[in-house]
Amino acid sequence: MNLRGLVSVTGKPGLFKLIGQNKGGFVLETLDASKLKSVVNLSTTKMATLEDITIYGEDEEIRLLDIFEKIKTDNVETPDVKADGATLRNFFREVAPNHDEERVYSSDIKKIITWYNIIKELPLFDEEAPAPLV
Repeated sequence: MNLRGLVSVTGKPGLFKLIGQNKGGFVLETLDASKLKSVVNLSTTKMATLEDITIYGEDEEIRLLDIFEKIKTDNVETPDVKADGATLRNFFREVAPNHDEERVYSSDIKKIITWYNIIKELPLFDEEAPAPLV
């Protein structure tokens, strides 16, 4: 799974692809059909790559990419984001069994399901991640 360059921007719904940088900040493109481009100034906006996002775990943090990989490889069906809290929690117990249930909220689970549904059709989803630079 190669999700390098995909980011979440605080205060903006959905996911974005990092396509460049200019004097004003980073140039992002939406992942939906509209392919709208925008510039994000890092001094006023927080941005996180999907590779860096982790979920609270009981013992240690769980990488978001590991959760996505489990959903993909185990062919787990994602519930509707409007499902009740118990359905969402049961799904998350299956894909992230050691998550901290007190600190991972239904809204977090909904966001992860939404993100998964956005990226599962992308070619990057089936690519191998490039080796880290040493």
